[in-house]
Amino acid sequence: NKPLTWTGNDTGKTFSISICCYTSTIRLIHKLILLVFKRAEMSDAIYDDVIRTESERAEMVVDIYGCADCVRDHDFRTETNTHQPLHLLTSLAVVCLVLLCVLLLTAVIVLCVHIYTNNTNYTQERDQLLTKINNLTEERDQLLTSITNLTEERNQMLTSTTNLTDERDQLLTNNSVHIQFKKQLNQGKNELLKCFNGMDGWLYYKFSFYHISSETKSWTESRKYCTERGADLIIINNREKQNFVEKMLDGKTGFWIGLTDTDVEGSWKWVDGSNLTSGFWESGQPNGQTTENCAVLYSPGFHDYPCNSNFKWICEKNIL
Repeated sequence: NKPLTWTGNDTGKTFSISICCYTSTIRLIHKLILLVFKRAEMSDAIYDDVIRTESERAEMVVDIYGCADCVRDHDFRTETNTHQPLHLLTSLAVVCLVLLCVLLLTAVIVLCVHIYTNNTNYTQERDQLLTKINNLTEERDQLLTSITNLTEERNQMLTSTTNLTDERDQLLTNNSVHIQFKKQLNQGKNELLKCFNGMDGWLYYKFSFYHISSETKSWTESRKYCTERGADLIIINNREKQNFVEKMLDGKTGFWIGLTDTDVEGSWKWVDGSNLTSGFWESGQPNGQTTENCAVLYSPGFHDYPCNSNFKWICEKNIL
């Protein structure tokens, strides 16, 4: 027979070993009992042989002596009784052996119960330890998760700090630019204040001041008047400015402007050195020869006149 075994944990293995020991002990006791009974049967067989031998000897004695009465009166049991102690000793040995087996079986059972009880306690302790280990493992995992979350938060904070540092640096740079721009504005303000000093009679339009004279001079003297005041004769190189000047004059005509061909005949240039690209000549103008080298603003366009003619003039002063 195969021993009964429990598998799956240490308690099952230990109890399996106990059951195996118990089974082996039972087998051993069983074999011993069989051996004792076999020996008892052998003793009985020997005893029967002895009885038969003694009976045959008795019969031989009867035949020899030929005395039937003597033979009847003779008690053969007295001789057989001498062999009864051997049978009693055998029975006593069997009883003792059975008692010994019972005691051994009892001891084995008690030992198995003791081992099973201890294993049960050990199993409970092991289960408690496993529970503690599982709890500690869960706590460890929670701590690892917390550490991971804190690490991510730290990285986010570092990123935010880096971004804030960049923004701060950008703000500092912008602040420096603003400070520099403020200085430039102050300088421009001071220059404007200087420009405004003594600017009575000047008209402001798109970063420039304009002055319309009330007296007449030649083109050269008119330009000198403007340059002495940090200005020059007006340059009209686009339609918007032409419209502004017409509104400013309000129907008045005959004003020197900063346009001349004194350097090269027929090559008209503005006083800033730029070539005339889009002029507003009146129809048929310019019509003069070498003697008409300066331009006068008439409504609705430019006319060429001798530069020594006397006209009013318009000065222009840029503040940028």
